[in-house]
Order: sequence, then structure tokens, then C-alpha cells
Amino acid sequence: MKKYINSLGFILLILSACNVTRNTETPKPELPVTFNDATTLGDTSSIADIQWKNFFTDATLQQLIDTAIAKNYDMQIAVKNIEASQLLFKQVNWNYVPEVNLNITASSNHPSDNSLNGLSLNQYNIGKKHIEDYSANLALSWEADIWGKIRNQNKSALATYLQTVEAKKAIQTNIVASVSQGYYNLLMLDEQLNIAERNVKLNDSTLRIIRLQYDAGQVTLLAVQQAEAQRQTAAQLVPQFEQNISIQENALRILTGELPNTITRNSILDQLVIPENLPAGLPSAIVSRRPDVRSSELQLNIANARVGIAGANMYPSLNITASGGVNSFKASNWFNVPASLFGVVAGGIVQPLLQHKQLSTQYKVAKVEREETVLRFRQSVLNAVGEVSDALVKIQKLKEQKEIAINRVNTLQKATNNADLLFKNGIANYLEVITAQSNVLQGELELASIKRDELSAVAELYRALGGGWK
Repeated sequence: MKKYINSLGFILLILSACNVTRNTETPKPELPVTFNDATTLGDTSSIADIQWKNFFTDATLQQLIDTAIAKNYDMQIAVKNIEASQLLFKQVNWNYVPEVNLNITASSNHPSDNSLNGLSLNQYNIGKKHIEDYSANLALSWEADIWGKIRNQNKSALATYLQTVEAKKAIQTNIVASVSQGYYNLLMLDEQLNIAERNVKLNDSTLRIIRLQYDAGQVTLLAVQQAEAQRQTAAQLVPQFEQNISIQENALRILTGELPNTITRNSILDQLVIPENLPAGLPSAIVSRRPDVRSSELQLNIANARVGIAGANMYPSLNITASGGVNSFKASNWFNVPASLFGVVAGGIVQPLLQHKQLSTQYKVAKVEREETVLRFRQSVLNAVGEVSDALVKIQKLKEQKEIAINRVNTLQKATNNADLLFKNGIANYLEVITAQSNVLQGELELASIKRDELSAVAELYRALGGGWK
């Protein structure tokens, strides 16, 4: 009966340990049926499935992105992290293999004559006052993976390796988005520089006419001064935009892993066309498409494995050891086979006792950290959905702003032409001309900025959906 109770207790111990190391399933995050402001409801396709070379078709932009992916230092560091993690993962697989050590020792011990060893030497009269020992052996040690400790170590190493892969993907998606947005900003600055230079020429023409009128006594000196101030306002923008262009070029060069320099480009802002249809797909797919969300999901696997390892540490470990080789107290007989051969095999079970409280605390902490990882995973999904929704509403509202801005610029350009004609015919005064030119300058600059923002929002949507790493 006692034997039966002991066996039952051991079985319950195994079952409780298995329960401790049981993995927690990946939680299902709360997701909406569709994204807010999505133009295509229920469409499972997504622009994130498009390869970046097919999504960004501008030749100069493609070259910049391609160079950045190859030379960007963050990408190169990510590749090295993958290599290191892969080596560690391969190493963990060796945990199943017994540990084997080669030991070669030679020692000489001169005991006291009054010690037990000294008296034994005198008793056996071997003719020596010292004890020599020569040994060469192979020692084997192996721990049985009863509670899944090594199995969980493998799971943790695999998840860590996959995390480095997802980290590289995340860096690439950010690089693709950052390079494209920087390129769009560069084209906007080109356009704004052209606008400023055109307005300087327009102001020059107006200023010449006002000076002629001043010489003829038709206007006062105030008119000349205000016209000159208007021209200087437009002229001041030229070096400002030239400075911003150089800074943006340098930033793009550094992003591509190259020294700061100019960037040759043949496109202009108006040549870039935004697709009418930008499907975002279903929110449920964002878990598999977004590298950062996938990384959070893999972190849950690591947390599960750590709980399993911490739980296994509280239970007995079965260790099997063996050693064999040659041993002799004389160097001349060291390798005298088979007389010098020896072998030892042993097995033992180790159960932590005094460390139980410490190990139990570590197990509880691992479970709390797993719960924290679940919350972080849910948070990453929520942030991803929010970023997609923000990008969608930006694209929609910027499109509306662009249409209004285009109509406004057209109206201001017509007003400027009319004011110029009326001024030349003496019907309008110089203030009306200056005001019209100032308004059209600001309107054209704002329109270029809105066009840039719209293109950047499309790139941000592409990144937010997980596009760019394919």
C-alpha cells in the first residue's frame, strides 16, 4: 500500500510539473471588422502585399530605396544580429547531447609521517615517501529532459532568432517609408524653390512699372518701398529653400549609408500620381503582416518558454555521469592496458530544498512577465490599427484639402493676372497688385506642401499595413 501511495505521488508530481510548463495560447486581440475611413469595405487585398518596387515606381526613388536597404547601417546591424541569434539557436540544440570532457592529471602528494596516508606508506613499505597519481579519462555527464527544460530553451532560442528576422523586416519597412517621405519632401522643396523664383521675377516686373510711375509722379515713394519689400520677401525664400534642399539631400544620403552629397533627380512633384484605390485589407491580417506585431507575438513564445524553464527548475533533475580511462600510481604503468583501465557509472536525482522559495519566486515572476507580454502584444496590435486608421483619414482629408487648394491657387492666379492688367491700365492701384502676388505665393507654397503631405501619408499607410519588407 505504501509503495502504491509513493507511485501515485510521483505520478501527481509529474502531472503538476507538466501543468506548470504548459504554454499559453496566443491571445486573440480585439480587432474591428474594418478600418475606419477605409474606402474598400470587406476587401481582403492590401497594398502591403505589393512589393515595394512595384508600389514606388519612380526610378530615382527606387534607386535610393535599393541603396538604403543594402547599405543602411541599421540594416547591416540587423543582419549581424540575425547571424548571432542563428548561431545561438544552433548551439541550444546541443543541450540534448551529453557533455564529454577529457581529463588528464598527474599529481604528487608528500603526506606527513603522522598522517593516515603517511602511516599507510610506511606500513606497505613501497619505498616512497610520496604518493603519485596519473590519470587520463573521459567524463560524461547528461541530464534527462524530464520536465521539458531543454525543450523550452530551444523554443526560446527559436523565437529569439525569429525576432531578429522580424526586426530586420521592421527596419526595412521604416527605411522604405523614410526614404520615400524624404524624397517627396525633396521634390516639394524643389517645387517651392521654383515658386519663389517665379515670384521674384514677377515682383521684378511689377517693381519696374512702379518705379516708372514714381519717376512720372503717378505714385509716391511708399509704393516703391512696398513693392521692394514684397520682392525681398520672395527673394528671402530662395536661399531658405536652397538650404533645406541641401539638408534633405544630405539626410537621404546618410539614410542610404553614403556620404552627404547632392541627389540627381528628373521628376517633379506634379508627376507623381497617387493611386485612386488604396485597399487596406482586413484588420485581422495586420498581425501577420506587421513585423513589430509579429515580434510581440514571438515574445509571448519566449515568455512561455521562460515560465516552463522556471517551473522545471523546481522539480528533481536526473543526472547520469560516467567516466573511464587509465589510472596508475606509477608513470611507467600509466598506459599499461588492461591493468590500468577503470570505469565509473553513476546516476543521481537532485531536488532543490533550501532554494525552493527562490525558485518559486522566479516561477511566479516569469508568469507575471508572461501576462505583461500578453498586454504588450495587445497594445502593439492596437497601435498598429490606430496607425492605419490615422493614415487612411489623412489621405482622405488631404485629398479634399488639395482639391480646395488647387481651386484657390487657380483663383489667385487669375486674380493676379487681372490685378496686373488693371494696374497697367491705371484702374487698380499698386496695393491690389502686391496683395494678389503675396496671396498667390502663399497659396502655391501651401499647395506644394499639401501634395507632399498626401504622398507621405500614402507611404505611411503602406508602412502601417506592414508593407515594404517584401
